[in-house]
Amino acid sequence: MNNTTERLFTGRLHDPFSLLGLHPEKDSAPVLRIFRPRATRVDLITDTATIPLQCADRQGLFILKNAPPEARPARLRIVEDGHSFEIVDPYGFDPILSNDELHLFSEGRLLEAWRTFGAHITVLNTVAGVRFAVWAPNAERVSVVGNFNTWDGRVHPMRARDGGVWELFIPGLVAGDLYRYEIRNRDSGAVFAKTDPYARHFEQRPSTACVVPAAAGHPWHDHAWLAQRAQSDWQHAPMNIYEVHAGSWRRHPDKNSFYTWREMADSLVPYAIDMGYTHLELLPITEHPLDESWGYQTTGYFAPSTRFGSPDDLRYFIDSAHQAGLGVLLDWVPGHFPQDAWALARFDGSALYEHADPRQGLHQDWGTHIFNYGRNEVRGFLLASAHYWLSEFHFDGLRVDAVASMLYLDYSRKADEWIPNQYGGRENLEAIAFLREMNIMVHEAFPGALTIAEESTSWPMVSRPTYIGGLGFSMKWNMGWMNDTLAYLHLDPVFRRYHHDHLTFGQLYAYSENFVLPFSHDEVVHGKGSLLGKMPGDAWQQFANLRLLLTYQMASPGKKLNFMGNEIGQGREWSEGRELDWPTLQSPWHEGAQRCARDINRLYRDTPALFELDFSSDGFGWIDCHDADQSILAFLRRDLHGGTVLCAFNFTPVLRQGYRLGCPQAGHWREIFNSDSAYYGGSNQGNGAGLESHAQPWMGLPHSLVITLPPLAGILLRLD
Repeated sequence: MNNTTERLFTGRLHDPFSLLGLHPEKDSAPVLRIFRPRATRVDLITDTATIPLQCADRQGLFILKNAPPEARPARLRIVEDGHSFEIVDPYGFDPILSNDELHLFSEGRLLEAWRTFGAHITVLNTVAGVRFAVWAPNAERVSVVGNFNTWDGRVHPMRARDGGVWELFIPGLVAGDLYRYEIRNRDSGAVFAKTDPYARHFEQRPSTACVVPAAAGHPWHDHAWLAQRAQSDWQHAPMNIYEVHAGSWRRHPDKNSFYTWREMADSLVPYAIDMGYTHLELLPITEHPLDESWGYQTTGYFAPSTRFGSPDDLRYFIDSAHQAGLGVLLDWVPGHFPQDAWALARFDGSALYEHADPRQGLHQDWGTHIFNYGRNEVRGFLLASAHYWLSEFHFDGLRVDAVASMLYLDYSRKADEWIPNQYGGRENLEAIAFLREMNIMVHEAFPGALTIAEESTSWPMVSRPTYIGGLGFSMKWNMGWMNDTLAYLHLDPVFRRYHHDHLTFGQLYAYSENFVLPFSHDEVVHGKGSLLGKMPGDAWQQFANLRLLLTYQMASPGKKLNFMGNEIGQGREWSEGRELDWPTLQSPWHEGAQRCARDINRLYRDTPALFELDFSSDGFGWIDCHDADQSILAFLRRDLHGGTVLCAFNFTPVLRQGYRLGCPQAGHWREIFNSDSAYYGGSNQGNGAGLESHAQPWMGLPHSLVITLPPLAGILLRLD
């Protein structure tokens, strides 16, 4: 037994093509070598004969000397475990991946890397099968294992290519076959199985094997939507996002089972349209093993979760949304990944996708690994993931999770628990470069697609172009506005007068970024209570405060986001294990909250003054920001053509009659919205058919109105 054969038998041969398949021998005819450790007989099948191979070693090596030329690739009959079957020899094919692909991958510029890596049904030399490719530079040997070879890593070792890439074409495999990669680390010799980083389909949890995916078969019908999106002026358009956890929006009552994407296309899409939302934002639906992670512990960066159906089912859902006039955003998680031993963590036995030093590579808050953004192949992996979801599923943008944790090397760390950058600073220079590159790629390759940062610090120019030094995001969540607003509304109204600045301070920085005003899932979990549950007082006051809050959000400058359940006055804190409390809509309180949300959403969508100048101070003007004693706030919203809406809010349960406010123009001001309407469950105080302005200047404006401000309510007025 020579050294090469011994390494084959012991699962340590990195170049199986040097031994297996058809090979010329010195001074003799070619020799065909087949390795099937469990086989008792191997025959070569030609057009004219069936030729038995000799068992050269009882460990499973079969040889045929003087093999005919048609033995490449060889058609074989195998007798194994008492069963006979035919295959084509995988070791009779030339290398698959091009040098250009390998070069671009090594530079992190293979933006459609999922077309190169992973499992792909293909035909080589008229032979149908599946080609595999994976990156594992610190492996001594990588094999494809699956239900087609009894998960035996000796059967299908892969070919090593430049840059640590491994490839293999296995004839006869079909969509639905299960597979993993078995890897032997070249330093430790440890052998372990891993899922494919580029897998596009997985088994249903709790199983974790990859599935050879079928070709996409959904016929898209959203061409008009994509064309319109490419030409859209999103900065001056309405954007009201309904944030959804697909696993708990609704459940089937019989078994508490998930709705499928097709069922959600028939229920969630028309609901969101009826409620006046412009976009859906899906909490991560990339494959993940644990329901309780809500998708933020991603293990499949190219695979939609099988919980809700097939990849084509997801395409159908997004297509349906687009045809209905509804955008769909994906919550995407490039900041960290879980430590599951079968997934990305220490993929080839080394810290490959993450940093080796836990001061750089371990996220202490979440117990997850941090990507090594300085590595070209890792950066390319994430860029390809972003490209994949936008191109293959037509998502309209990415909400990027936990950007702050990516930007700072000392994020949530003590002084001795982090490593400074090359200049001694705490900025993660590699992550910054990656985010800029990602944003440039999205905006160039997908016109009109948006990127939205969940960034909770004062990092400058998050939503400013990269060419002026920004990070390049389209928008950023305004966490300061959200925290200040909820802290204020949580107070008993008697104390709000002492915290009036919570409502006014945000205008000092409101136009420093393109902001989204979020009341997201993070605000209704982990003991924080529901949005309704944060409100003080009895039931009447709680619901009045909730309606006031939603009205204030829709009138304030910035795009909008609400987590599912906010719009119906969900009473309980959200749980991923059950559907929303839809039966509460039988209560007039909750039904009124939903009516209020629907009407203010639609009013926002249809009123240019409430959205056209969200990102410019030209679209906003204070009327009165000083009436802390009565907890009253009033301002103007303007559109591009001078149209104006007057917005006034009373944050106390005291009815304010005869309250004078300045207004910019003379005429009849009509009340176009009142959150205190009896239709919403309020006390029905307000200004009826509207008000005539007075010539008396007030608050620096040339005219004034004497209005009725309902208790715990917001009203909007517009000049007829």
